[in-house]
Amino acid sequence: MDKIKIIIADDHPVFRSGLQMVISNDKKLEVVGEAENGQQALEIIREHEPDVAVLDVNMPEFTGFDVVRKLQNYNLATEIIILTMHKDEAMFNSAMDLGIKGYLLKESAVEDIVNGIKAVAKGENFINSSLSTYLFNRSRRNANLQEDKPTINDLTPTQLKVLRLVSQEKTSQQIADELFISIRTVQRHRENICEKLDLKGSNVLLKFALANKEKLF
Repeated sequence: MDKIKIIIADDHPVFRSGLQMVISNDKKLEVVGEAENGQQALEIIREHEPDVAVLDVNMPEFTGFDVVRKLQNYNLATEIIILTMHKDEAMFNSAMDLGIKGYLLKESAVEDIVNGIKAVAKGENFINSSLSTYLFNRSRRNANLQEDKPTINDLTPTQLKVLRLVSQEKTSQQIADELFISIRTVQRHRENICEKLDLKGSNVLLKFALANKEKLF
């Protein structure tokens, strides 16, 4: 079985050395590179394309988050573990928003790093147990946002009729003729539907109507 290849990036050499020692004690893991700043981390990750990159969130040149954002421009399969000294919920959410799989506090990194690497290498999420409240809060917030987001059920009867006709790929003029209203009124209904459902972009109303066609009849 191939070893899991890892890059470690941290500007504190003693801490980096300690992690490297712990990781190397596991025969399934292999540290293939180390970096002391974000610029080096980016270059080494692009060169070695490791399975997992362990990044300190606060580094010279680029932060850990900066490295992740820059890596998104390349088609790499490298998963990320962020290391931080701070219990900061906003920072945690920023990491999750970037799609980062692992998030560890430095105070317990030595104990958790091996299990964390193995988890994220399999595409799983891994965080310190002490940060589970952050994850719960995030899930609850997302659920509340989903509940608060307007749906088709929030449209008026006339708006539903317009959307139903849009899903049949009828033009604004055809909709106006069928509903016996002016084309300007149709356009206003279309704009109000987009605003109510928070739809933005070119042809977005038609795309939405087609995707939700079954709910409209």
